[in-house]
Amino acid sequence: MAFILIIASLVLFLWIVSLCKVLLLPRIPFAKHFTNNNGRAFRKRNVLLVIAHPDDESMFFTPTINFLTSKGHNVQILCLSIGDADGKGNIRKQELFQACVALKVPMQQVKIVNHPDLQDGFGKVWNHSLLAKIIEEEITSRCIDMIITFDSYGVSGHCNHRDVHYGVCKLLHDILQRDIEVWELVCIFFVLFSHLI
Repeated sequence: MAFILIIASLVLFLWIVSLCKVLLLPRIPFAKHFTNNNGRAFRKRNVLLVIAHPDDESMFFTPTINFLTSKGHNVQILCLSIGDADGKGNIRKQELFQACVALKVPMQQVKIVNHPDLQDGFGKVWNHSLLAKIIEEEITSRCIDMIITFDSYGVSGHCNHRDVHYGVCKLLHDILQRDIEVWELVCIFFVLFSHLI
């Protein structure tokens, strides 16, 4: 019983810490950055959301996608696998397209990669150079000026999410010559909880 009380207290504490962090962080710079371009005329951004699997857009990025589309930005989604670890890749592909309809991202702005070296799974390591090459092709073909992806922890700790992060980093370090912004989703709860374990 004491163990359950300790766990419940820890969860409550982490929730309060994350709530305080969210409420106390200044939100104005982020909103200004995407809405008025620091006093200049509004410029619609071409945003590439880079994810590992179908369902990442719904599980981790829905608020971001909703905000960007509501402000008129052009959101493109690059999904680097069909998510076939459990043999349901074709179903998951269709679910991604259905989610994008709800998120107001046109289907022609969604690309799902099914590369033999980028298969879903906790034991599957993805080559960062290959990821950088695929992402660069999308950036070039779609005139992307902003990338949004996972943080170095992969938000949930999934190795494929982490590899996507490092693929974007490799692209920025080795290949990319253009002026492009990169944002990463940092999940406070997972980061705090993982450090406490």
